[in-house]
Amino acid sequence: MSQLLSDNVKRQVKEAFAQLDQPVALMLFTRNHGSCEYCEDTRNLVAGVAALSDKVRFSAFDIDAEPEKAAQYGVDAAPTLVIAGQDGDQIIDYGIRIKGIPAGYEFTSLIRDVMLVSSRDSGLSESTRAWLRGLKEPVHLQVFVTPTCPYCPRAVILAHQLALESPLVRADMVEAMEFPELADRYGVSGVPHTTINDGAGNLIGAAPEEDLVAEIQRALA
Repeated sequence: MSQLLSDNVKRQVKEAFAQLDQPVALMLFTRNHGSCEYCEDTRNLVAGVAALSDKVRFSAFDIDAEPEKAAQYGVDAAPTLVIAGQDGDQIIDYGIRIKGIPAGYEFTSLIRDVMLVSSRDSGLSESTRAWLRGLKEPVHLQVFVTPTCPYCPRAVILAHQLALESPLVRADMVEAMEFPELADRYGVSGVPHTTINDGAGNLIGAAPEEDLVAEIQRALA
C-alpha cells in the first residue's frame, strides 16, 4: 500500500484533514489467520491514514478473538472498517461501513467518509432529511464496488450520507472482488450496484440522491 500513501498523497490528505471538526474513530475488524488476504494491507492503509490527523483515532480488533465486539457492531466479515464519531470515550455509530480494502478509487471514499463523519452533517437535501426523519423501519444499503471504478465513490458516499442522517439506515461499501459470494447472491454484474434490504430493491450506477430515495421507498412499499 506504499503507493497509496506516497509523500504526495500524505500531503493531500493532511490538507483535507486540516478541515476536520469533530473526532472520528476508525475501527477495523480483521482476522489474523491466513483466510483474510487483504487484512494486513487494510490495517496498514487505515492506520497510515489515521496517523495524518490527531482527530482520527485508529483501533483494530480480531473477529475471532473478540466476537462480542464484532457482534456489537454487526460485523461478520473481514476486513470491515467501522467509521464512527467519537465524543470523549463514547463511540457514535452511524452505521457507516467499508467491507474490503479501500484501495484504488475507493481510497477517495475512505477520506471523504472521515470528513463526512467529522462534520456530523450529511449534506443531504431538506426533502431527503425530512423523509428520513419520518422513516419507521430499518434500511440496509450495500454498495458493491471495485477499486477500478471511478463512479463508485459517488454511490458509496451517498449511501453513507443517508446512514449519517438516520439511525435506521446502515450503509456498507462492499468490495465485490473480495466478497464474490455476496456479490453473486445479489446478482452483481456491474458496479456501482446498490442493493436495498437484501435485494428488495436495487439501483445500478451512481444515481442522483432523489433516485436512490425513490428506490428505497419502492423497496419499503
